[in-house]
Amino acid sequence: MTKRQSGQASNIISGQNYRFTVLTERMIRLEYSTDHHFEDHLTQMVQNRNLGTPDFKVYRQRNHHELEIVTDYFHLYYKGGPFTAESLYIDTKYGYSSYDNRWNFGQPVNTLKGTVRTLDEADGVVPLEEGLMSRNGYAAIDDSASFIIENDLLRPRTAIGADWYYLAYGHDYFSCLKDYYQLTGFPPLLPRYALGNWWSRYHAYTQDEYQKLFQRFEQAGIPFSVAVLDINWHLTQIPRRFGSGWTGYTWNHKLFPHPERLLKWLHERGKKVTLNVHPADGIRAFEAPYPTVAKHLNLDTTAEEPALFNLHDDAFRKSYFEDVHHPLEKIGVDFWWIDWQQGTNLSTHSVDPLWLLNHYHFKDSKQRHGEGLILSRYAGLGSHRYPVGFSGDTIVSWASLAFQPYFTATAANVGYTWWSHDIGGHMHGQRDDELALRWLQFGVFSPIMRLHSSGNLFSGKEPWNYNHETAAIMREFLRLRHELIPYLDSANFKTHKFGQPLVRPMYYHHDEPTAYEFNQQAMFGSEMLVAPIVKPQNQRLKQSKVTIWFPEGYWFDFFTGLRYRGNVILNVFRDNHRYPVFVRAGGIVPLNPYPLSDPTPLPKTLTIKLYPGADNVYHLYEHQANCTAVTTFTWDWHKRRLRIKVTDPNQIIPKRRILQLHFIGVTPFTVHPAPTIKNNTSTHKQRIIFIQNAGAAFDATFEHMALAPQRDLVVERLFDKLRRAQIDYDLKELIWQKFISADSKIQFISFLNTLNDQELATFLYEIVYLM
Repeated sequence: MTKRQSGQASNIISGQNYRFTVLTERMIRLEYSTDHHFEDHLTQMVQNRNLGTPDFKVYRQRNHHELEIVTDYFHLYYKGGPFTAESLYIDTKYGYSSYDNRWNFGQPVNTLKGTVRTLDEADGVVPLEEGLMSRNGYAAIDDSASFIIENDLLRPRTAIGADWYYLAYGHDYFSCLKDYYQLTGFPPLLPRYALGNWWSRYHAYTQDEYQKLFQRFEQAGIPFSVAVLDINWHLTQIPRRFGSGWTGYTWNHKLFPHPERLLKWLHERGKKVTLNVHPADGIRAFEAPYPTVAKHLNLDTTAEEPALFNLHDDAFRKSYFEDVHHPLEKIGVDFWWIDWQQGTNLSTHSVDPLWLLNHYHFKDSKQRHGEGLILSRYAGLGSHRYPVGFSGDTIVSWASLAFQPYFTATAANVGYTWWSHDIGGHMHGQRDDELALRWLQFGVFSPIMRLHSSGNLFSGKEPWNYNHETAAIMREFLRLRHELIPYLDSANFKTHKFGQPLVRPMYYHHDEPTAYEFNQQAMFGSEMLVAPIVKPQNQRLKQSKVTIWFPEGYWFDFFTGLRYRGNVILNVFRDNHRYPVFVRAGGIVPLNPYPLSDPTPLPKTLTIKLYPGADNVYHLYEHQANCTAVTTFTWDWHKRRLRIKVTDPNQIIPKRRILQLHFIGVTPFTVHPAPTIKNNTSTHKQRIIFIQNAGAAFDATFEHMALAPQRDLVVERLFDKLRRAQIDYDLKELIWQKFISADSKIQFISFLNTLNDQELATFLYEIVYLM
């Protein structure tokens, strides 16, 4: 049945050749058609136009305007006739600018940017498309040329004219994004396994090599949840008369003599499998499924007539999935990596093939597997409905790494939240163990963690390819990614249900100039702030420097527990073992303490890190088979009270789940009441309580709990930093003695000001700041 939706009649103001639809008090649709034919179908971008019943006023024939539409957030003026910059303009009611509060129809808007189709061959910054949010408080989207969706099929428009959306959300970016999702569809819920580590490499593995590789990963304690087979899984050396071997659907049995056994073997070890496909050349006569395809499409097999790629054609599309892809899925392929590289639509009368591939592949995946998943490229606004995004083949360089944090966070401004980068970079460049490590650490705190590399024999991202220290740290961080899955999956649910992206720019939370300036750091979920390291370390200090803006409140180092007072810009230094990740005061972070286990089942044991200094309510969402459970943690710091309530109507949480509560950065305390406490221990950094059978509600008060003094930790950190620094021994001793004997922080800072090495002084100041 065709879906047609123009909006609610009460929200529509129409006249000679124009139609305005007030979707919300901050969003309006603007249409003009010379033949009075307006588009009511769903489009490539728009999936729903009934967003409520907003309040607005309409004035006709006033002040030389044919029409005015007014809400609490914008004032539209229309003089009549075709939409032009002179005939139609809209004023916002925010006043963020002294002179740029008006949008004239068709005028480009300088926004906070969005994303871009690909980073192929990028070596640093690339221009980004415009987004939905701007510092001036408004944005505009041109949907005039997008194709329509009719009976779940995609075709070009027949209506010709203007079809725009104007958004006036000010700096309320969360509301803007949520209403955009109401208009365009919310991102789907990712399968839990997609949040673990993905292994991918452009390399001609044999079946035996691939199994031995994963056995070595297991022996090294390196967890992966997704196994990716790049192009060499299929035949690439083909008879010349068929052209390129880039497209292929036939197993290369010289490399993979028994592919079904390999996929079964990987599944038995908790891995999901995806294969890379380049569909542009269709199905040719050398392919294993060709006889079946030829029969269904009535092809001339004697002439080796190919099944040309054409997803517009119903018969080809049916055969493409049922004869080619489904048999491969039957032997164990879980989802597809669609690597379309042949450009966009050829004319205004054709649909972008990438859109067709994303739409139909995701639909097929969801119908067959319940939880849809593809790995593909971004095709424009609305692409967030088809995760996960493959950002492309970047150059291996510090410049490429430096751009990706900003690129990833800013994509939230067009709702594209699930970017998957080639972590470590794809091609060219030179070996740099430090770059590889910092890129991997960034990947752990990215939406999708997928290691990848080119076909160069020397560029593999296996940890053991690097020096001993780097390899050990890589293993540690890859395990950390799997520890984070409960936190990531809860954020995954919040993206799907509430429109809250996992990675979001700082200005989503803090409407102040500094938040816009520090655009490489970002919030990672609701609790964490991540400031990626994107430059080589100071070799003398053996530390990497990042300048971070800490918003108001306390922020706790995720790795050390050290407490930073906010409302400050601070240079922080980290050795290779640590990364700038901070948890806000009151933060609650659920972790899986057994990262080598299969990530798909809900864990029987959870570690819950709780941070002092502020109140918080954190909802841990868990899902399985279309069922959802919610564990609500209410952390009342002022009353020193913690309540845990589990809502699990379908009983998907394992029975007698154990919650390990880790209180970070607090003094020793007593608990009342304590009937469920199994054990109570402490370290110099935290108190730990084990609670069994967490299905029952937990409500306890923690007496004598306070922020712990951290001088001992600070002294320990300073000694360690000085020990590693490649500087004069006598200077180390002098610094240490000055620090130990200083009567106050000011006295030691005064000493730092006498140092000729200002980078060393800056390095030491971070430690002093923590006192």
